[in-house]
Amino acid sequence: MNTKRAPLTADRIVDAAVAVADRGGLAAVSMRHVGSQLGVEAMSLYHHVAGKEALTNLLADAVFAKIELPTLDDPWRVGITRRSVSARAVFARHPWALSLVDTQAAPGPAVLQSYDRVFGCLRRGGFSLALASHAFAVVDSYVYGFALTERNLPFDSAGSGAVDYMESMVDVLAELPYLAEFATAALAESTYTFGGEFEYGLDVILDELERRLEQESAD
Repeated sequence: MNTKRAPLTADRIVDAAVAVADRGGLAAVSMRHVGSQLGVEAMSLYHHVAGKEALTNLLADAVFAKIELPTLDDPWRVGITRRSVSARAVFARHPWALSLVDTQAAPGPAVLQSYDRVFGCLRRGGFSLALASHAFAVVDSYVYGFALTERNLPFDSAGSGAVDYMESMVDVLAELPYLAEFATAALAESTYTFGGEFEYGLDVILDELERRLEQESAD
């Protein structure tokens, strides 16, 4: 029985490239490996994607397309929180994508739409252009930095990995009193997770932005 293969498209190629990257990291993404994922020769991909650089740009856009964006009717804090939490979750599922953030000379439509929606949410929330620019830079730097730290940790940031890790470091911490104090408290609590710090840190940033917005409005 003959099974008809689905036609090759740029979208199918990008989906296959994401699967390859999820399995082996960005370094594993090549036209040959993506072709193998699809069951076709690498040369056939060039009818739809110009080459490795073009494919990398499409990968970045595909990841940004997964991030939930604020709506223009969202209160600014609700919209920025939603996008930040979603972005962190997306990068946790596709940690290789952090290497692609803000590296494209010609960002794709999903990347640009994401940035435009953030600025729109802030501007409609009453932020001046200058304060919106500061907020955009600070929030995105925090989200990407936290996601990058999570990717590089020697333990699972969402589970008991932090506690287990600190437990294994007890002897080393004996001569580091302040770090030992933190580790002892975390071990006593036993429910501490590094990932749990994300929303606390985000709230600290948003609280200060809210204070500055109020100050700006009062001037």
